[in-house]
Amino acid sequence: MGAPKQKWTAEEEDALRAGVTKHGTGKWKNIQKDPEFSHYLAARSNIDLKDKWRNMSVSASGQGSRDKVRTPKMKALPPIPPVQNPTPISTLTTTPTPALPSSNSKTPTSNALVLYEPADTLMDSSKSAAEGKTKYNTMIFDAITGLKDPTGSDIGAIMNFIEAKQVVPPNFRRVLSSKLRRLVSQDKLEKVQNNYKIKKDGSFGPRIGSNQKQKDDQHSKQSPSIANKIRLEEIENAASSAAYMIADAENKAFMASEAVKEAERVARMVEESDSMLQLAKNIYERCTQGEIVLMA
Repeated sequence: MGAPKQKWTAEEEDALRAGVTKHGTGKWKNIQKDPEFSHYLAARSNIDLKDKWRNMSVSASGQGSRDKVRTPKMKALPPIPPVQNPTPISTLTTTPTPALPSSNSKTPTSNALVLYEPADTLMDSSKSAAEGKTKYNTMIFDAITGLKDPTGSDIGAIMNFIEAKQVVPPNFRRVLSSKLRRLVSQDKLEKVQNNYKIKKDGSFGPRIGSNQKQKDDQHSKQSPSIANKIRLEEIENAASSAAYMIADAENKAFMASEAVKEAERVARMVEESDSMLQLAKNIYERCTQGEIVLMA
């Protein structure tokens, strides 16, 4: 058997938290190679970092809204210079320093004056999982729909699909199995051997069908009004065309009547001109014969 693992110290835990905040979860090699944390985590392997971070995340998720806070950093100030005329000890009043929150409940032992600054709070990886617990059904239906497997999807495929898009707790597989069994009992999912399929007559199917039916009913209600509007427009267009044709016919009839009147007037003028010409010829002939013609 190998040597027993040493218990994690507060400095190692702080270095691991700071490394995850800086490089992200899963970047264990980068955290170990970082000069800022390498001297704290030199005795730890990648698996040690991964297991420790998982345990810290689980413990943090069990605390609920009380997120774990990093130990405040202390900055040491230069020591106070000695006073030339010190005050007697009997006249000094000692004010107790309030205890600061710390993960290991350790108090500083340095005699120098220290200034405490709150560190950045940790990113709680279980927060997203806690918020997602109320959306398990939606995530399951989205996963089955996204996988598009006609024979259904097993719990492993569904879990991998959800883990690729969501942050899930360590016990997610057990929760997912329970949710799948409940959806099957509620007739929302259909289990075929080890695969799960969405029922066509499930709660999501009728909702889509009812929405489509409502749209069809609304469309059918709107159709008569649209048809009546189109028919009314056609009637108005036909009436306008008929009115235009009647007006055009009346205009042409008026112009024809005026042309007839003008032709009759020209004909009368021609007849009168012929009569005058004939009269002039008669007068001319009688005058050439020596007759005297008197005009009345």
